[in-house]
Amino acid sequence: MSKIDHSLFDANEHALDGNFGVCPECDAKLQVRRSKSGAFLGCSRYPSCDFAKPLHDNQTQQLKQIDGSICPDCKKPLAIKKGRYGLFIGCTGYPECHHIEAVKQQDDTHITCPSCKSGRLIKRSNKFGKSFYACDQFPKCKYALNHPPKSVSCPKCQWPVMLERNFDSGKALQCPQKSCATRIEIDE
Repeated sequence: MSKIDHSLFDANEHALDGNFGVCPECDAKLQVRRSKSGAFLGCSRYPSCDFAKPLHDNQTQQLKQIDGSICPDCKKPLAIKKGRYGLFIGCTGYPECHHIEAVKQQDDTHITCPSCKSGRLIKRSNKFGKSFYACDQFPKCKYALNHPPKSVSCPKCQWPVMLERNFDSGKALQCPQKSCATRIEIDE
Protein backbone atom coordinates (compact mmCIF):
# COMPACT_ATOMS: atom_id res chain seq x y z
CA MET A 1 0.00 0.00 0.00
CA SER A 2 1.32 3.41 -0.99
CA LYS A 3 1.58 6.16 1.63
CA ILE A 4 1.07 8.85 -1.01
CA ASP A 5 -2.47 10.21 -1.33
CA HIS A 6 -2.81 10.59 -5.12
CA SER A 7 -6.01 12.63 -4.77
CA LEU A 8 -3.84 15.56 -3.66
CA PHE A 9 -2.28 15.68 -7.11
CA ASP A 10 -5.50 15.60 -9.13
CA ALA A 11 -6.35 18.85 -10.86
CA ASN A 12 -9.29 20.02 -12.82
CA GLU A 13 -8.57 20.40 -16.51
CA HIS A 14 -9.20 24.16 -16.39
CA ALA A 15 -6.52 24.55 -13.70
CA LEU A 16 -3.92 23.44 -16.22
CA ASP A 17 -5.27 25.78 -18.88
CA GLY A 18 -3.04 28.66 -17.91
CA ASN A 19 -5.49 31.47 -18.55
CA PHE A 20 -3.10 34.42 -18.20
CA GLY A 21 -5.09 36.81 -20.34
CA VAL A 22 -4.64 38.00 -23.87
CA CYS A 23 -1.85 39.83 -25.61
CA PRO A 24 -2.61 43.59 -25.80
CA GLU A 25 -0.89 43.79 -29.20
CA CYS A 26 -2.48 40.90 -31.15
CA ASP A 27 -5.25 39.42 -28.90
CA ALA A 28 -3.58 35.96 -28.79
CA LYS A 29 -3.30 33.99 -25.52
CA LEU A 30 -0.47 34.77 -23.14
CA GLN A 31 1.53 31.83 -21.83
CA VAL A 32 4.38 31.20 -19.42
CA ARG A 33 7.75 31.24 -21.14
CA ARG A 34 11.22 30.73 -19.73
CA SER A 35 14.54 32.41 -20.40
CA LYS A 36 17.91 32.52 -18.68
CA SER A 37 16.52 35.35 -16.53
CA GLY A 38 13.56 33.26 -15.34
CA ALA A 39 9.89 32.83 -16.15
CA PHE A 40 7.79 35.54 -17.83
CA LEU A 41 4.49 35.88 -19.72
CA GLY A 42 4.83 35.99 -23.48
CA CYS A 43 2.57 35.96 -26.52
CA SER A 44 1.70 32.53 -27.95
CA ARG A 45 2.26 33.91 -31.48
CA TYR A 46 5.99 34.46 -30.89
CA PRO A 47 8.08 35.24 -33.05
CA SER A 48 5.52 37.15 -35.13
CA CYS A 49 4.48 39.00 -31.93
CA ASP A 50 7.19 39.66 -29.34
CA PHE A 51 5.05 41.01 -26.47
CA ALA A 52 6.36 40.01 -23.03
CA LYS A 53 5.79 41.10 -19.43
CA PRO A 54 7.08 39.95 -16.03
CA LEU A 55 5.28 37.02 -14.43
CA HIS A 56 5.15 38.85 -11.11
CA ASP A 57 4.63 42.58 -11.31
CA ASN A 58 6.77 44.43 -8.78
CA GLN A 59 4.34 47.30 -8.48
CA THR A 60 4.73 49.86 -5.72
CA GLN A 61 1.76 49.98 -3.38
CA GLN A 62 0.74 52.94 -1.27
CA LEU A 63 0.14 51.77 2.30
CA LYS A 64 -0.78 54.96 4.18
CA GLN A 65 -0.85 58.67 3.48
CA ILE A 66 1.10 60.68 6.07
CA ASP A 67 -1.10 63.43 7.52
CA GLY A 68 0.44 66.90 7.55
CA SER A 69 3.39 66.02 5.33
CA ILE A 70 4.09 67.80 2.06
CA CYS A 71 6.44 66.91 -0.77
CA PRO A 72 9.24 69.51 -0.95
CA ASP A 73 9.21 69.26 -4.76
CA CYS A 74 5.52 69.46 -5.77
CA LYS A 75 3.66 70.24 -2.49
CA LYS A 76 1.44 67.10 -2.70
CA PRO A 77 1.05 64.83 0.37
CA LEU A 78 3.64 62.15 1.15
CA ALA A 79 2.77 58.49 1.78
CA ILE A 80 4.40 55.34 3.12
CA LYS A 81 4.86 52.99 0.19
CA LYS A 82 6.07 49.44 -0.29
CA GLY A 83 8.30 48.69 -3.25
CA ARG A 84 10.54 45.88 -4.36
CA TYR A 85 13.26 46.92 -1.88
CA GLY A 86 11.00 47.47 1.15
CA LEU A 87 9.27 50.44 2.76
CA PHE A 88 9.97 54.05 1.80
CA ILE A 89 8.30 57.46 1.88
CA GLY A 90 7.26 58.75 -1.52
CA CYS A 91 5.22 61.50 -3.12
CA THR A 92 1.58 60.74 -3.94
CA GLY A 93 2.10 62.67 -7.18
CA TYR A 94 4.14 59.82 -8.72
CA PRO A 95 4.89 59.41 -11.70
CA GLU A 96 4.98 63.20 -12.27
CA CYS A 97 7.04 63.70 -9.06
CA HIS A 98 9.84 61.26 -8.13
CA HIS A 99 10.58 62.50 -4.58
CA ILE A 100 11.44 59.67 -2.14
CA GLU A 101 12.89 59.51 1.39
CA ALA A 102 14.07 56.74 3.67
CA VAL A 103 11.57 55.65 6.33
CA LYS A 104 14.28 55.43 8.98
CA GLN A 105 16.42 58.53 9.26
CA GLN A 106 20.12 57.96 9.93
CA ASP A 107 21.62 59.43 13.10
CA ASP A 108 24.40 61.94 12.42
CA THR A 109 27.21 61.88 14.98
CA HIS A 110 28.49 65.33 13.83
CA ILE A 111 32.00 63.85 13.63
CA THR A 112 34.03 64.42 10.47
CA CYS A 113 35.25 61.25 8.80
CA PRO A 114 38.96 60.86 9.66
CA SER A 115 39.64 58.95 6.46
CA CYS A 116 38.28 61.23 3.70
CA LYS A 117 37.92 64.40 5.83
CA SER A 118 34.90 65.50 3.74
CA GLY A 119 32.12 63.22 4.99
CA ARG A 120 30.55 62.73 8.40
CA LEU A 121 30.11 59.56 10.42
CA ILE A 122 26.48 58.42 10.66
CA LYS A 123 24.90 55.61 12.65
CA ARG A 124 23.54 52.87 10.41
CA SER A 125 22.38 49.32 10.92
CA ASN A 126 23.11 46.18 8.95
CA LYS A 127 20.51 43.67 7.74
CA PHE A 128 20.64 41.88 11.11
CA GLY A 129 19.90 45.09 13.06
CA LYS A 130 23.42 45.58 14.48
CA SER A 131 24.56 49.22 14.59
CA PHE A 132 27.74 50.54 13.02
CA TYR A 133 29.10 53.97 12.13
CA ALA A 134 30.07 54.74 8.53
CA CYS A 135 31.03 57.71 6.38
CA ASP A 136 28.08 59.33 4.57
CA GLN A 137 30.23 59.57 1.41
CA PHE A 138 29.90 55.81 0.78
CA PRO A 139 30.79 54.25 -1.72
CA LYS A 140 33.51 56.85 -2.37
CA CYS A 141 34.74 56.46 1.24
CA LYS A 142 34.37 53.06 2.90
CA TYR A 143 35.47 54.03 6.43
CA ALA A 144 33.37 52.27 9.08
CA LEU A 145 33.52 51.61 12.84
CA ASN A 146 31.73 49.00 14.95
CA HIS A 147 31.59 51.08 18.16
CA PRO A 148 30.39 54.65 18.89
CA PRO A 149 33.00 57.22 17.83
CA LYS A 150 34.06 60.15 20.02
CA SER A 151 35.71 63.31 18.73
CA VAL A 152 38.82 62.85 20.86
CA SER A 153 42.34 62.66 19.39
CA CYS A 154 44.47 59.66 20.29
CA PRO A 155 47.34 60.83 22.56
CA LYS A 156 49.80 58.39 20.94
CA CYS A 157 49.11 58.47 17.15
CA GLN A 158 46.97 61.68 16.94
CA TRP A 159 44.13 59.90 15.07
CA PRO A 160 41.18 62.35 15.37
CA VAL A 161 38.58 59.75 16.50
CA MET A 162 38.47 57.25 19.35
CA LEU A 163 35.92 54.53 20.10
CA GLU A 164 33.81 54.29 23.25
CA ARG A 165 33.93 50.65 24.38
CA ASN A 166 32.89 48.57 27.36
CA PHE A 167 35.58 46.33 28.83
CA ASP A 168 35.59 44.10 31.93
CA SER A 169 37.43 46.86 33.76
CA GLY A 170 34.79 49.45 32.74
CA LYS A 171 34.28 51.99 29.96
CA ALA A 172 37.25 53.18 27.97
CA LEU A 173 38.17 55.12 24.85
CA GLN A 174 40.19 53.06 22.38
CA CYS A 175 42.04 54.15 19.25
CA PRO A 176 40.52 52.44 16.15
CA GLN A 177 43.92 52.19 14.43
CA LYS A 178 45.13 48.57 14.55
CA SER A 179 48.76 49.68 14.78
CA CYS A 180 48.03 51.86 17.85
CA ALA A 181 45.08 50.48 19.93
CA THR A 182 45.76 52.96 22.77
CA ARG A 183 43.23 52.71 25.59
CA ILE A 184 42.16 55.49 27.97
CA GLU A 185 39.99 54.53 30.97
CA ILE A 186 36.90 56.71 31.53
CA ASP A 187 36.02 57.68 35.12
CA GLU A 188 32.30 57.40 35.74
